[in-house]
Amino acid sequence: MTKEVLIHLKGMQTTDDPHGSDEPLELITVGEYYYRNNTHYLLYEEQMEGLDEPIHNLVKIRPGHMEVRKKGPVQTNMVFETEKQNMACYQTPYGPIQMDITTTGVNLGEEEELLEIKTEYVLGMNGQKVADCQMHIRVTPKGSKETTFFRA
Repeated sequence: MTKEVLIHLKGMQTTDDPHGSDEPLELITVGEYYYRNNTHYLLYEEQMEGLDEPIHNLVKIRPGHMEVRKKGPVQTNMVFETEKQNMACYQTPYGPIQMDITTTGVNLGEEEELLEIKTEYVLGMNGQKVADCQMHIRVTPKGSKETTFFRA
C-alpha cells in the first residue's frame, strides 16, 4: 500500500426511536497510511460543519482492535476492542459527552492494495444504550481505479 491513500468512511447508527433517522454518514478523503509493529495507521483531516478548524484524525488498527484519536476543535480517544466495553470522553466546542463503547466486532481485511475494517459496537451514555453502530473504513491507494465503495 502506498503512503498516500484514499480513505472511505461509512458510519451507521440505528436507534430504537421510530422517528429517528438511520441514514449513513459517509466521508471520502485523502490521507496517509503507515504500517509499523503489526499495526496499520491512518492519518487524515475532516472538516465538520460549523467549525472553522479541521479535526486531525489518527486511526490505529490491528486484528480485533481499533483506536480513533481526534484532535482539534473536537477531541477524543475511542478504543474499540472485540467483546470489551471502553469509556470515552468526546470533547466538543459545546461541552464534553461521556460515552461507553461496547464493541461486538472489529474485522480487518487486508489485500495488497486494499485495507477494509468493519467495526460493530453499541454506543451508550449514562449507562443507557443509545444506538447500535457500524463503522466501515476502506483504504485504497490514491489514484486507484477501484470504484466499489464496500463489497457485499
